[in-house]
Formats: sequence, structure tokens, C-alpha cells
Amino acid sequence: MAENQLGGQQYVILPEGASRILGREAQRTNIAVAYAVSNIVKTTLGPKGMDKMLVSELGDIVITNDGASILEEMNVEHPVAKLMVEIAKTQDKEVGDGTTTAVILAGELLKSAGDLIDKGINPNTIIKGYEMAAQKAEDLLSENSIPVTIDDDEKLNKIAMITIASKNVGTDSTKKYLSKLSLQAIKQVAEKRDGKLVIDKDFIKVEKKEGGSIEDTEFINGVLVDKEIAHSGMPKSAKNAKIALLDVAMEIEKTETDARIEITSPEQMQAFLQQEEKMLKDMTEKLAKSGANVVFVQKGIDDVAQHYLAKAGIIAVRRVKKSDMEKLAKATGAKIVTSLDDLTPGDLGFAGMVEERKISGEQMVFVEKCKDPKSVTIFLRGGTKQVVDEIERAVTDQLGSLSSALEVGKCVYGGGSIEAVLSKGLREYANDIGGREQLAIQSFADALEIIPKTLADSAGMDSIDTIVQLRSKQKGKDGRVFGVDVLKGVIGDMDKLGVIEPMKIKQQAISSATSASMQILRIDDMISSRGRPAGGAPGGGPGGMPGMGGMGEE
Repeated sequence: MAENQLGGQQYVILPEGASRILGREAQRTNIAVAYAVSNIVKTTLGPKGMDKMLVSELGDIVITNDGASILEEMNVEHPVAKLMVEIAKTQDKEVGDGTTTAVILAGELLKSAGDLIDKGINPNTIIKGYEMAAQKAEDLLSENSIPVTIDDDEKLNKIAMITIASKNVGTDSTKKYLSKLSLQAIKQVAEKRDGKLVIDKDFIKVEKKEGGSIEDTEFINGVLVDKEIAHSGMPKSAKNAKIALLDVAMEIEKTETDARIEITSPEQMQAFLQQEEKMLKDMTEKLAKSGANVVFVQKGIDDVAQHYLAKAGIIAVRRVKKSDMEKLAKATGAKIVTSLDDLTPGDLGFAGMVEERKISGEQMVFVEKCKDPKSVTIFLRGGTKQVVDEIERAVTDQLGSLSSALEVGKCVYGGGSIEAVLSKGLREYANDIGGREQLAIQSFADALEIIPKTLADSAGMDSIDTIVQLRSKQKGKDGRVFGVDVLKGVIGDMDKLGVIEPMKIKQQAISSATSASMQILRIDDMISSRGRPAGGAPGGGPGGMPGMGGMGEE
């Protein structure tokens, strides 16, 4: 309950049980919470990163080292912790990878800002300095990038391998195999529009089914539909299939207005049923007349219509998701038709094979061997649900990395090398700027070095010695290629080791982390109107603010 006094009169402006934190205390609390969140994911960074085990209230177990997945599964309540989760979500949505980097960087930027505030630097000065540093970092990123094109398989394979290196998904040969499939999928769906390369990851379907081994994962030149064929009397496969896609129910439509039909004799009832049957038969005949021998329907198919379709030798799949219908259209070249009267042979798509197969006890329909499909499927297999879920996260990250690299056409050296280059450039820039802002720019430069430091810690190296050696190596000619070789525990040549990452991922991580840090630093007053539960709230933050929820950690 907050109280104010005016002219000796006391005014109560918040309900009982509400809390308020002001000024430096609010900033200190927010920075502490943000840093705590970044510390949770810090140990997952890099090939030597550890996994986290997360157990939900229902007992569901998730084992992963994917930053976005960890923060999404965590039950956080503090508003600043939720902001940190949003950084990971934005990074994941925009570029598909680099979520851990973005969150660690945001936590370190806020910790550095807290040290400056303790020295008497105004938060607005820090915000201005961070803004200048982020802009300069973007320029330096571009200057230190290397080009990559869709025909550069060697570089693209390296990007895919580095993305999956930190994931616990089997042996090196398994990772190479998954990288090959991801690259194949990206190259297949890539399109040139107005001279610009466009890659829509939504048209790469990642389907998963536990059972088998990771090596059983396959690339399908078409779409896998997790449905079964509607009728047991229909063929189970069709070669050189002509495919119709219908966004209309093969059922008797109900009237839009309320209507009642009165039947007064058995003959009328029979005539009514015969008319319904004739309408369904006509629908099947229209479909057969178009030349289609496979039909995917977004809505339902009546039992009678199924019978006629089976008699006509047409394979039918019903209640197909809208997203799958769009993928089928892209893969087969078919048009989604909303009326059977409008269906023509020109609306049909083609697939070399449509077949129903039994996978782990469930029927699935494979639409494959399409001609130059612009929608494809990666069908993932793994021994357990946890394994196949982690493979899915790894492949999704790979697809994000590859598409980010190709859309911008630039990549940078990894292993903490680009962060060290940016840090060095920002220190030189700070000296040119002068004023109090230079302190904030220097703090930004120091914060960037958290990435090579964390990689060194994960590999069992001394982080201080690592930074000293890295700075020394980068002073020489072509110094930008040097980074942390976590496998050997030394400073290594990232060019020779093939450690490269998309520039867009680093760009987005710096942008997201800086924006969130500046937003949190602007807060000098936290008002919580929620009353505290009787006996105090477990996990409650300082000053009665809601705290962070629990998680199981390995």
C-alpha cells in the first residue's frame, strides 16, 4: 500500500497488499533478475555446453540446451524475467538460432550498466552510449563479414555443422547427415524474386515420430501427411498420381438458415435418401471426370461419398490441416479448389508416388517424388520422445541459420572471434567519442567478451587467460580469424577449423539484447497491484514483487 502526503493530508493510492519499489532499488532488482535468467542458460553455450532438465507441473520432461526452449518451458513470474524470455522468443522467430547468445549478452549488458550506475553515471547516459555502441557494432559486423551464396555448399555445410555442434544428437556422422538434409531442404525451397533470394521456412515441414534410429531420418521430395486413407476399400498407393486439393466438404451441406423438412410417408423418406445419395455420387463423378486419382480434403467426407470414391479407385484423405494443404499445393503444383463445379484437369497436381505406410503403429500418407517441389519434408526418427524432440530443435535451428545466412549473403567467424573483434573496435571507438558516453561504450565492449569467456569456461579453460591470449592474437595480421577452439582448449584459427556463423544471427542478438537492456534501464519505479497471498508468496522477489518460478536443472 503506497501512501502520499499533500498539505498534511494522507492519501492512499494503492490497494492493501500492493508493493512499490523506487529508484535505484528498482534498477538493482531488475538487473539482478535479468542477470539470474541469463546465468541459467549461460552454461548451455557452445559445443561443450551442458543440458538442462525441465520438469513441468504435469511431470512432462524436457532435456535440452536450446536457449529458447529452456526459457519457454520455465515458469517465470517476474516481469523482467518475462522480458528476457521475450528476447529469446524474438531471436528464435526472426533468425531461428542464437537465442542463448542474445540472452547472455542482455544479462551482461545490464550487469555492466549496474556497475556504472553504482559509480554515479546517469541511466540515460548509459542508454545513449549503448545505442551508439550497438550502431557501431552493426557497422563493424558488416566490415568483418565474409560473403556466402546458395552455390557455396562448403560454407553452408560448415554453418549447418556449427549450428548442430552444440546439440546432443548422436555422433559426428549423424550430425553431418542431418546437416546435409537441412541444406538440401533449404536449396529446394529457395526462390529468386526480383533478383532477391527468398526462403520461406514454413514450406519445409519437419515431421517427427519416435522409433527407429536417427539414421532412419529421411528427406522427402514432397509432403508427409500425418493422416490415414479415409476408407479401407481405397487403394493404398498410386504411382504418377494426379492430385486434387479441396477446401470443400464432400458431404451434404446444411442450409444457412433454419429449415425443416416434413416427411409423411416411407416413399418420401426413400426419395429423400436417394436424392442425398445421388448428390454425393455426382460429387464423386465430378472428381473422377477431372482425372484425379488422389484427393486431399480440408473438411469431412461423407461415408457414402467414401464408398463411391473407393469404387472409383480414388485415394481420399480427409480433415487435412490448412498448413498441410498449402504445402501440398507448393509441392505438387495443384490449386486449392473451393467448389467441385470449378475443378478442371488444370487444377490438379502431380506426385510420382502417393502411398500410405505404417510408421510406429500409425498410418501416414507419403506424397513424394514431386517435380521440383517448393515444399519438402524432413521426417525425423529417434529412439525416444526426448531424443526426437531434441533432433527437431536442432534441425529447426539449422534451417533458421542457413536461411539467415543466404537471405543476407554474409557470415562471420564464430568461436567468440567476431565478439572479440567487435569489442576491440568499440574500445577504439569509445576513445574517439569522449564524454561520459565512452564509459558506456567501453562497458558494451566488455559485455561482448562474455561470449568467448563462456565458451572458455564450458571447455574447462581459464577465461581470463583466454581473453588475454585472444586479444593478443587479434592484434596481428588477419587477427579476426582467431577464436576459442573449445575442442582442443586453445585459441585457434576459425577459418581453418571451419567455424562460421550467419551475420544476421549476431546482428539480431546484439539488437535484441541492446533494446531489452535499454528498456529495463529506463525503469525507476515498479508498482505491483497484486496482493501477497497469506503467509507470503514462495519465490517472491524483493519488495514483494513476483519472483521467478522453479525449474529442474541438470
